[in-house]
Formats: sequence, structure tokens, C-alpha cells
Amino acid sequence: MSATKKLVVLGAALALVATSGSAALAQKKYDTGASDTEIKIGNIMPYSGPASAYGVIGRTEAAYFKKINDAGGINGRKINFISYDDAYSPPKAVEQARKLVESDEVLLIFNSLGTPSNSAIQKYMNSKKVPQLFVATGATKWNDPKDFPWTMGWQPNYQSETQIYAKYILKNMPNAKIAVLYQNDDYGKDYLKGLKDGLGQKAASMIVAEESFETSQPTIDSNIVKLKASNADVFIDIATPKFAAQAIKKVAEIGWKPTHFLNNVSASVGSVIKPAGFENAQDIISAAYLKDASDKQWDNDPGMKEFYAFMAKDFPEGDKLDGGTVVGFGVAQTLVQVLKQCGDNLTRENIMKQAASLKDFRTEVLLPGVKINTAANDFAPISQLQLMKFKGEKWELFGEVISADVGG
Repeated sequence: MSATKKLVVLGAALALVATSGSAALAQKKYDTGASDTEIKIGNIMPYSGPASAYGVIGRTEAAYFKKINDAGGINGRKINFISYDDAYSPPKAVEQARKLVESDEVLLIFNSLGTPSNSAIQKYMNSKKVPQLFVATGATKWNDPKDFPWTMGWQPNYQSETQIYAKYILKNMPNAKIAVLYQNDDYGKDYLKGLKDGLGQKAASMIVAEESFETSQPTIDSNIVKLKASNADVFIDIATPKFAAQAIKKVAEIGWKPTHFLNNVSASVGSVIKPAGFENAQDIISAAYLKDASDKQWDNDPGMKEFYAFMAKDFPEGDKLDGGTVVGFGVAQTLVQVLKQCGDNLTRENIMKQAASLKDFRTEVLLPGVKINTAANDFAPISQLQLMKFKGEKWELFGEVISADVGG
């Protein structure tokens, strides 16, 4: 072989080594918070304050990620889950989000809880181009990929839910007189808007009383007494767990007997219904998208068996009857799926791309027929619900699984 030919062959061989080496390098892409060994995830929860009943969601997620780590992590990387308390206070949420992004240098913030808190950090997260992923609130505005491409919800949105109640009322109680209790913030107003939109032109005549309350109030007893005085025969209860339990108790105490609709975010048997008294909660109507651990029909369900096993082994101090544990388990499983799909491309951009590429994904704690679907123009992962009524010591599902998509 001539010297020239040798050089050509050698050059080709070196080029091949260089390209295969750069291909290997190209396969691994990291942003701040990710490495060969770690994926750093931030979270903000109300471990204290008026919505502290939801703190169990963060504790469940921490236990689930520990279980994943004990089994080897995701694509060989361990999850470092950093969760802070904001006491359901928007200014505190801003402080914690800055700390997570700028000091802890997390790859993303996952499942932060509360509409007011997430509203307070949404612009910041989007300006920093850090995913605010699967937020723990059903406000409709999280489905706005055009204006907020770094923010995505997870659960069905509030307006969809109250529109389903409105449809049910119009069909079964067309002459109803409706009294509404709602939390005076973005969360409460979003639910209220869905109800009014769902009732359409009849909203003005059917809604006979509206009472808003502040989360700083110790009790909502006086609000309930005022609503009863309106002689309404339907009560729409838009409240977080502490106040929902108070409302159920007070309605029974004053002998008011309306058809009671309770928002899904307070339908937990463990943290709301049991403290309020099973006898006081009979025939309350709500809507669900997740299986209820208090319902015996799921005892032999493979997905729920997995959940019960997780609770027994990895989170024994948690209450499986608390709906928050099922939420935490389901949303953590969804994030794990997204991270698996990311492979070795753990950039923030790819995380949002994979989160927006979920097709008929099911965490097995979802009700049969409910699936997670997202797209570049659809940031509402779950948009199906089924109505349920409280009987004895558990919820009983009825009717069909209903789809109700409402854009941001």
C-alpha cells in the first residue's frame, strides 16, 4: 500500500473514531440539575398552613422516588427530590421556587401544589425556561402552551369538572335553586366560572346565593348559615379539605338538606369525609378520575395491588384512604414515564417535549377508561371524569366516563 493510500485509510479510520466518539457524546445531553448519576427535581407543598392536608402528596412522591432509586433509578440515575413548604402562601412559593432554581439548581419543578402558588411562580418559571411540570392544581390556565410553554397541568381542570355538575343539574334538576360556596382565589373562581358556563343562560336564575371565603378564616360556619337562608336545594361546595369538612359538618348540624356537590380536590375519604363524619356525607355527589382505595371493588385490581404494596412497604406511615396518596403515586409514575422517555437527553426542552408526547399512557390508579394524552398544543393530560355518590363509608361511581376539554 502506498504512503498516500495509508494516510487516506488512517485518516478515514481517525474520522470514524471521531464521529463515533462525538455520537456517543451527542447521545448524552444535560441541563443544570442532571448528570450521569443524578436527576434533581424540585417541589413545593403546603406542609403547613390552611391546606396542609395536601402535604401527604409530597410525602408520597418522596417515598415513591426512593422506591425507584432503591431499584436502580431511571436509566441508571438516582432522583434527588427536594421538597419545600410554602404554607399555601404565594409570596413564600416565589421564595421557594427561586431557591430551587437558583441555589439548588434543579432540572425542573414538579407537582407544586395550589392555584395561587403556581400562579405566583408561572411567569418566573417560564422566563427562566425551567419546566413547571404536572402542577398539582386543576386551574384551566395551565393548558396554555402558546403563552406558557414551560407549564403543564396533570389532573382534570376545574372548569371541566363543574361543567359536568352543571350538565347533571340541568338534566336531573332543571328547576334547582343553587347556592355556591367558593374559596376567594384563582382556584375557587375557576370552578365557579365552569359552573356558570355549564349552566349557560340559566345561571343567573338558578344560582340564588354565592358566598366566598378566605383561607385565613378559622371557620366557614357563618357562610353556610347564610347559604341555607337562601332556601337553595342544591349546594355547590368549592373548598379545600379543611373547609370542605367544616361545610359537610355544618350543613348536617343546621338540618339543611340540599343535593350537595363536592369538588374532587376535597373528595378524600381519609382527610375530609371521615373527619366530617360518614353519617353527614351520605349522598354527596362528586367526580373522580382516580381509583378510591376505600372501594373494595379494587381489592383484586392489579394496579391497586401495586399501590397497596407500595403503601405497605415504602410508605407505611401514609394513609391509603387519603386520596392524596393515590394522587402522589399516580403523578409520580407519570413523571417517571416522562424521564424514561427522555433517555440520555435530559435537557429542560426535551423534558417538556416528552411530557407533551404522552399517548394513551395509564398509571394504573386511573379509573378504567381514563387515559393520559398530551400534544404540543394540548397541555391537559387528563380530561375525563366519572360522577360518584357517597354511600355508607365509600364513594360509588355511576354513569359513564365523561370527557370535558376546556382550553386555557
